[in-house]
Amino acid sequence: MEKFGIQNRTLVSFLIVLFLFICSNCFAWSQNDDVSEVSGTEQKWVRVGLVLDLGSVEGKIVGSSVSLALSDFYTVNSNYRTRIILSVRNSHGEPILALASAIDLLQTEGVKAIIGGNSLLETKLLAEIGEKARIPVISLNSPVSLSLSKYSHLIQATYDSSSEAKGITAFIHEFDWKSVALVHEDEDDWRESMQLLVDHFHENGVHIRSKVGFTVSSTEEVMMDRLRKLKDLRTTVFVVHLSELIATHLFPCAEKLGMMSEGFAWILTVKSMNSFNQNLDDFSKQAMEGVVGFRSYIPMSKKLHNFTSKWRKSLPVEEDAGSEIARLSIPGVWAHDVAWALARAAEFTRMSNVSSTLLEAITECRFKGLSGDFRIKNKKLLSNKFEIVNLIGSGERRVGLWNSNGSFSNKLETIFWPGGTIQNPQGLQLGESKRKTLRVLVTSSNRFPKLVNATTDPRTKKITADGFCIQVFNASIRRFNYDVEYTLWTGGPNYDNLAYTLSTQKDKYDAAVGDITITSNRSNYVDFTIPFTELGLGMVAPKQSSMWVFFQPLTLDLWMTSAAFFVLTGTIVWLIERPENTEFQGSWSQQIGVMLWFGFSTLVYAHREKLKHNLSRFVVTVWVFAVLILTTSYTATLTSMMTVQQIRFNTNKDFVGHLSGSLIANETLKAMNTKGLNTSEDYAKALLNNTVAFIIDELPYLSVLLGENPGRFLMIKPQVTTNGFGFMFQKGDELVHNVSKEISELRTKGRLNEMAKTWFENRFPYTIDDTPDPIDLYRFRGLFMITGGSSALALAVVLIIWLRDTWGDLMNSISIFLAGGFIHFRILFARTVSPSPVDEPIGENAMQMAQQSTGYI
Repeated sequence: MEKFGIQNRTLVSFLIVLFLFICSNCFAWSQNDDVSEVSGTEQKWVRVGLVLDLGSVEGKIVGSSVSLALSDFYTVNSNYRTRIILSVRNSHGEPILALASAIDLLQTEGVKAIIGGNSLLETKLLAEIGEKARIPVISLNSPVSLSLSKYSHLIQATYDSSSEAKGITAFIHEFDWKSVALVHEDEDDWRESMQLLVDHFHENGVHIRSKVGFTVSSTEEVMMDRLRKLKDLRTTVFVVHLSELIATHLFPCAEKLGMMSEGFAWILTVKSMNSFNQNLDDFSKQAMEGVVGFRSYIPMSKKLHNFTSKWRKSLPVEEDAGSEIARLSIPGVWAHDVAWALARAAEFTRMSNVSSTLLEAITECRFKGLSGDFRIKNKKLLSNKFEIVNLIGSGERRVGLWNSNGSFSNKLETIFWPGGTIQNPQGLQLGESKRKTLRVLVTSSNRFPKLVNATTDPRTKKITADGFCIQVFNASIRRFNYDVEYTLWTGGPNYDNLAYTLSTQKDKYDAAVGDITITSNRSNYVDFTIPFTELGLGMVAPKQSSMWVFFQPLTLDLWMTSAAFFVLTGTIVWLIERPENTEFQGSWSQQIGVMLWFGFSTLVYAHREKLKHNLSRFVVTVWVFAVLILTTSYTATLTSMMTVQQIRFNTNKDFVGHLSGSLIANETLKAMNTKGLNTSEDYAKALLNNTVAFIIDELPYLSVLLGENPGRFLMIKPQVTTNGFGFMFQKGDELVHNVSKEISELRTKGRLNEMAKTWFENRFPYTIDDTPDPIDLYRFRGLFMITGGSSALALAVVLIIWLRDTWGDLMNSISIFLAGGFIHFRILFARTVSPSPVDEPIGENAMQMAQQSTGYI
């Protein structure tokens, strides 16, 4: 039955599984939950859930160990008033069933703690339940992972991977081996512990010649094929990081290939050894003759001996204990100590004067257990001391101990290596291997020769390659002792086909190099190294060269409004100052000149006219404040524009240029009219003659364009929407990790940047931020409202003062005007009612006399 993946499970499938699980009643060993009396004292039961794969040997060992440990504990502590009662559920090794079991235990049994979680996924699921229910979840032998650190209610009983990595590295140095092959399980659970081992090897000078991965479903044919490749590399020292099930199938295959003979060394990690030798048949035991393994150290004691004897007797007859379960495993020992800790914690939390939770009580427990001193630190019960075991025939012997302080407890004893010899294998030293030819497909379009340029010698037909990508590749594989044989890729710019060809013709090609972008689709067929170029797409357009750039910081409406306010301010000051200030008097041309000069001189604070009226000073102060804000904003925007430099987009809005045949560019420019171009010369020509508005492409191509045309184009700040260029290798090839590490070192040491400068003529893309927008009137409307309001207020005050000073004369003028108008109206009315030719001159004279008498004329 296939393992469930949490990423592709749906709610419906989960509910179906949960329903079937509950209906199947697949649990065992449930004990009575009733309150009982022992010696007349009422007992308090604390129910604990046990989620195990009861079909596996490990599940049976852990289940029986916990049950027997609790029985022994309460025999010794018969006065305790609490009793742990177990409710066991069978997960069948499926994480989703383990989750369903935990939910069932919480809802139907009301458990106060859960023991389970043998895999990383199962541990995560149970830990999630523990967080929601706020109960402790104790995992036995699950891998340590950073992803589990967020769970505050999870306790892990496992081994210290860091101490193990140091111990295996020291063991390898003990025999002066310089290189090893790593045989690992190709699954996620133990990937972090394996990476820790790999990193420690690299840091301490142990070269990993090859990494080979296997899965539970790997057939004998696959194992034989991959082991044969390791043998061809003359590898003699192997570090095996596999589960017991895979390892028992691996060693018979190795024996068939003669790799379990004299001169070979096999080192098993703790992952393999902690549960090893449980159900090995004679054939597997014989094949593993001479293997050395690291195993968590369990000190021998009388208590351990007595418990093991009692445990063996407790196993049911139908389990065929003599053959299937040979001994108590390491997780079984940890299960015993965890059970005792739970029982102690349950009794401790029962006390009336104690406020600790069960989780806190467990973490504070201190006692001498079967595994040694029981002490939980940072929610982990870590085993950091290891015994080194030599498998011989059907048995084993300890040949050394690796202490937690980072040293062997004493000198290693004699080891019987594969082939039955005590002569230590010499191992293969670095540089001893025969140079291997690396068959490489190289992209051969030569459209950007500074990136990749492949040529064929017409006489010898030998293919040579040059360019930035090729130089990085050669630098990355230099230390691995390879000869490179290039083959031209003639399948065009569709590198998806290149990836497919590489993956399906393993007998012809080992790798592919060139301007190959890392994509998810191509990763389905090949493995990529880490990128060796900058990530993302850029947009290039011609550089702006306008001589009127100083007008651009402000919009037209803001320029016009500012000019109008300069004139308005000068006019208002002139109106206020003219009656009393001689500097604002003179002929009309002089007054207009002073008025305009004063208004615009405030721009540079250069007005020399002295103001005598407080109102004019008030108007000028407010306006100078506004001018200060305008000038500083203008200066900042212009400085930004001049420093950043603006891009001039061509007026051709119809086309966007990109590399012809580029799937990345086509995907990005779906909604635009595009024009495919082939070379950097085509790019420059299309931009300069307005064939395209701008160019969008990956950064390495644009680096070539900018380097070949310095000062003519600029690039807008790139968007990291692609993964850059990488080298392609066959799936599972150990060179992927090794070359990636070399690329990382080239980047760290600055060598990668130096190569780029060499090929791109010391011109990396000049990346700019987006050009700042001009300042518009809308953003300064408040400033002009304040200035206009102050000017209006000053005018109002001036008008009021003028009315006050001229009120009498104004009223007289109005009276005279009204009186003269009345007389004129009366005469005009009389002439209209009774016109007479005789009276006309008299009337005219009378009106003139009236006007003279009133002073109207």
